[in-house]
Amino acid sequence: MNKENNLADNAKLEAVLTWLAEKQAENIRVYDVGKNSAYTDFIVVCEGTADLHNKAIANHVLDMAKEHKLLVLSKAGLEFGVWVLLDISDVVIHIFLPEKREYYKIDEFFSELAGLSDKEKPHDQAPTA
Repeated sequence: MNKENNLADNAKLEAVLTWLAEKQAENIRVYDVGKNSAYTDFIVVCEGTADLHNKAIANHVLDMAKEHKLLVLSKAGLEFGVWVLLDISDVVIHIFLPEKREYYKIDEFFSELAGLSDKEKPHDQAPTA
């Protein structure tokens, strides 16, 4: 989608997954929605253990994005840390408290957007070393 940055789409996704892991984000799932979405290629959903943990995860991603000269199009929810949204154009990141992720059934929604069948479940993602 957006090619103005220094990282290609897949490299950007791998970088984001690494940054999330560096701050111990949990239950990381990646949805490839590029075929069904006009605004992004990948949606990453993860959890922190508390609102402060979510804020730390988000701030780390923002710091690393700035360091790598990635354009952050939008950020929301950082002041409360319950559900934080970071839009880095081709990769949109949702950081939840576990109970809010379950309440909003966000994984079911993004599974449908990614075009996954009922038999296909999202896979937990870990960055490759």
